[in-house]
Amino acid sequence: MKTSRTVTLPSGAVVPALGQGTWHMGDDPDRRAEEIDALRHGIDLGLTLIDTAEMYGSGRAEELVGEAVRGRRDDVFLVSKVLPSHADARGTVDACQASLRRLGTDRLDLYLLHWRGPVPLEETVEALEGLVAQGTIGAWGVSNLDVDDLAELPAAAHPDTDQILYNLTRRGPEYDLIPRCRELAVPVMAYSPVEQGRLLGHAALREVAEAHGATPAQVALAWVLRHQEVIAIPKAGSRAHVEENAAARSLHLTTDDLAALDRAFPPPERKVPLEVL
Repeated sequence: MKTSRTVTLPSGAVVPALGQGTWHMGDDPDRRAEEIDALRHGIDLGLTLIDTAEMYGSGRAEELVGEAVRGRRDDVFLVSKVLPSHADARGTVDACQASLRRLGTDRLDLYLLHWRGPVPLEETVEALEGLVAQGTIGAWGVSNLDVDDLAELPAAAHPDTDQILYNLTRRGPEYDLIPRCRELAVPVMAYSPVEQGRLLGHAALREVAEAHGATPAQVALAWVLRHQEVIAIPKAGSRAHVEENAAARSLHLTTDDLAALDRAFPPPERKVPLEVL
């Protein structure tokens, strides 16, 4: 199995910096077998962190992941997320149990609040920490929380990650959120690291890719992975796409490459509210 750079989470878990996302997986029954095969192939290639959520396809993505990891549960680091509308004291536990049933497992390695909703953060965190104490989840984290939101977490709370939208076209977190997460020793997990494919036709990205004999997607992923404390979770629905993503781990962007990308995709000069998809 090919290994890659890893990130150590606050809980002590060591995960690959490049994992697999599953947003929109399970939506098309005709693609189900191919998507399951892609996830399994990704595991073989060392992309053993798999991220999903109860929201994705109203549970269909979790069911697909469950089938993909059947017989290989100990080989993967499973991440799922609770909807904010379920994130009260009782609802968090019930939602987690429902996710476990769909995934066909007795535990999650990491469970995240999907985004901030009406339930007080303190109540959600207490429920999440209760699940950790029971051994139902290995650790908890948050998603789509900006700097001000993180400041409202209970003082003793230490999430394992903040999963956010971050890519070349969404660089706002570099101004304050990523630095703050670094101060708090909270690794960032970047979803949609290639902007769901929308940035791949950009001339500057193609230019850098051609210089390396790589694809624009590989350059976009390597750019996200240049941070030592950032995890990327691109989705890939086919073997070929998984292999393309996995190859980004060996791509090293030069100082000139990074400068060219900065010119094409300027870093933020002021606070940008955290964007979401």
